[in-house]
Amino acid sequence: MEQPKGDIGTRKDLCLYRIQTAKDNLKSARILLEAEEYKSANNRSYYAIFHAVNAVHGLYGNAFKRHKDAIGNFNKNYVKTEIFSREIGRKIGEAEEIRHASDYDDFYIASREEAERQVAVADEFIHLIEKYCEEQISLADGNNL
Repeated sequence: MEQPKGDIGTRKDLCLYRIQTAKDNLKSARILLEAEEYKSANNRSYYAIFHAVNAVHGLYGNAFKRHKDAIGNFNKNYVKTEIFSREIGRKIGEAEEIRHASDYDDFYIASREEAERQVAVADEFIHLIEKYCEEQISLADGNNL
């Protein structure tokens, strides 16, 4: 079923907004890393990834209330189908675990190296998502949907 053209703009706007939110979180992660706030940098890196995942969902008008559902749907529809590599799926899972430990484990000690790695993963992921979203938006615009 064809979607009215107005819906594409709305979904495109949602996708672009979520990508910008991911970039803003990544910027915060870098600032926190430089301030030696490694646990908080891990948190913001994960949220950069999470919002990038949601940018893809936004292309199709999808939203998930729980992180578990958003990540699970992404893995099912984009990693398992190899639109995105299994390696990137693994990195998302690791980022989620590190964020959880950083936020909730009382005696968790986050290192600079770990926080740098999380920032790098978030940066890599945002670039991949942004490229994918641009391609999908271009295809949708080209099909006059």
